[in-house]
Amino acid sequence: MSTKKDKFTKKDNKYMSLALNLAKARHGLTGTNPSVGCVIVKNDKLISIGQTGIGGRPHAEFNAIKNSYENLKNTKMYVTLEPCNHYGKTPPCTNIITKNKIAEVIYSIDDIDKKVRGKSFKILKKKKINIKKGLLKKEIKNFYESYFFNKKNKMPYVTGKIALSKNNLIYCKNVKRITDVHSDKITHFLRYKNDSLLISYKTLNIDNPKLNCRLSSLGNFSPKRIILDNKLRTKTSSYIFKTSNKINTIFFYSNADKEKILLFKKKGITLVKSKLDNNNNFDLKIIFKKLFNMGCRNLLIEGGNELTKNALKKKLFNQFYLFKSPKILSKFVEHKEFKHFKDLSENYKTKYKINTNIGKDLITLYKK
Repeated sequence: MSTKKDKFTKKDNKYMSLALNLAKARHGLTGTNPSVGCVIVKNDKLISIGQTGIGGRPHAEFNAIKNSYENLKNTKMYVTLEPCNHYGKTPPCTNIITKNKIAEVIYSIDDIDKKVRGKSFKILKKKKINIKKGLLKKEIKNFYESYFFNKKNKMPYVTGKIALSKNNLIYCKNVKRITDVHSDKITHFLRYKNDSLLISYKTLNIDNPKLNCRLSSLGNFSPKRIILDNKLRTKTSSYIFKTSNKINTIFFYSNADKEKILLFKKKGITLVKSKLDNNNNFDLKIIFKKLFNMGCRNLLIEGGNELTKNALKKKLFNQFYLFKSPKILSKFVEHKEFKHFKDLSENYKTKYKINTNIGKDLITLYKK
């Protein structure tokens, strides 16, 4: 049984690292469930792997057991997160582990969910299964940062992103693209890894964006489009309006007239009424909580100046990507300048430089 003196071998580390990579591959794609990786070993030989299914089910342990073509008696299972032990939409993973006579289970960290936390250890131990935990604890705890934030705060984990010219302009009239194609690929990867993407109607009307993931073969994982539009002033000729339905788009509004509301509903768009704050802006915390209740867990904000400023001032970004181009844009035409570097330096403890190894843009990731 597990003790405080559990020792792990290099092979243990190797198998748990594989489980973590399996979990990372599904991050952002498992709905309201955490992404988990699972590896099964027999006689020091890898015999099966599994990861949480797209949308959150089946669970990684179930998939790893199902994928095995060998008898699982006396095998060892490595799993990134404590196995579930309660009935939900699927039976408990502890049941299927016990049923298949797996001899040892090594998981990295306890689940934060009160229905699970610490209970699986006791259940499996009672079934005479050797159980250990704590392997690669630091790395895996960092990986589950967004999941833990979701559970503790009942809000989505929020990622901000904005692109600047060398002279700090986020908008310049008649300039369609500030950053290069390599930065664009990172943006599309962020869209792939977040289940929802939020912008304001002003950005929508200026840029007429698609807000989808355009990486090869990943278009089906495009995020849900979330639009803040108090009076429903989004152009009906825009791509977002034309391609909207109740599944892929949500509009938040407050003071729209009945004709506009009817027009948007006729299109099949999901409309959510939400109050404004004292500055006549949407209260973003309320918006985020409503989105959480609608299933959003990872939210990307590709905001314009006002939306980004509002979220930065209220310290609502869990992490923030700043893309900076070597281009110098003109200030002699209509433009908007980013002036919130102080907020970034004060809000975040660490920052990392990201290099595409191809482009010349500078990308900085700020994290709390």
